[in-house]
Amino acid sequence: MTTTTRNARIVQVNVSPGGVPKLPVQRAWLDVEGLEGDGHRAPGHGGPLRAVSLWSLERIKALRAEGHPVFPGAAGENLTISGLEWAELEPGQRLRLGAAVVELTRYVVPCKNVAYAFTDGDFQRIHQDAHPGWARLYARVLVPGMVAVGDPVEFVSADAEVGASA
Repeated sequence: MTTTTRNARIVQVNVSPGGVPKLPVQRAWLDVEGLEGDGHRAPGHGGPLRAVSLWSLERIKALRAEGHPVFPGAAGENLTISGLEWAELEPGQRLRLGAAVVELTRYVVPCKNVAYAFTDGDFQRIHQDAHPGWARLYARVLVPGMVAVGDPVEFVSADAEVGASA
């Protein structure tokens, strides 16, 4: 069974040849290795369990209200999403993102490369251990597919068949 939460949507798709910020594109193909056109500066980043990173537009807006100069893509997330109760997301949950289906695998540990997006370089502001519910999340791809700005984001139960969307 699939349910939509508060009209959740992909508001930005972000890629870069390596490093941050990741810059917006209208759409990209998502497969087990990540988004087409996206790269990583450091060897060992990415891979099937960290194929794509997700973050909340609402969290970005709240951080901006605190005075941080963060913006969508600044912290290196591939997909900026609105409409989810971000603090309720956790590894093991599945989401349909446009035509793709992913499973959240772990919280992203922020690194010094994103310090520029935080007042006084305080990139630990989005560390899950220090500030639960504010971290980005990694996901593995269960069903490859196109993801685009405006696509719906839906929860998919773990026992549901995760074939291509209708």
